[in-house]
Amino acid sequence: MNADREPNRLPLRAGAMLLLAVAVVFIGLGWNSAAKSDDETPQEKLANNPAQTTSVTSESTAPSGTEPAGSPTSTPADAADVPKLCVLNAGSTKGLAKQVSDQLQAEGFTIGTEPGNLSTSSVTENTIFYGEGEEDAAKKVAESVPGGASLAERPATFTRCAGELVVVVVTS
Repeated sequence: MNADREPNRLPLRAGAMLLLAVAVVFIGLGWNSAAKSDDETPQEKLANNPAQTTSVTSESTAPSGTEPAGSPTSTPADAADVPKLCVLNAGSTKGLAKQVSDQLQAEGFTIGTEPGNLSTSSVTENTIFYGEGEEDAAKKVAESVPGGASLAERPATFTRCAGELVVVVVTS
């Protein structure tokens, strides 16, 4: 090769090293992000993202706070001391909140607010948010949620479904 004809180019070895350095940086950032995402509980994630908890789209046109048709007239002893439930879908399965709501209602639990969607990425597993003194009731509901559910204290910033146990479903 003639040296006069070759433009000034980055040698092949230097280009490969540069690409390797960029790949290492991106792998490090991904690893750091994955490690940090597991540290927060669902309660902390909701508390850190209060703006996301207010963006809710209802799955039905019934006004909020009305009893769904076919509400049970009597409840089993297990569900008798459980407050009304508010079931919200934070997953990607359309109609999941309504499906879980119907299953819980069939087991004798009372549904308060109509099922709806919760637009948030901070809840990644089925979770029941409970208020002060409602942990035992939340445990009873968690046993009946399809696929199970974890429990977390309700963050003060989560004002939706006041006075109800909030069942956030992601999967069934």
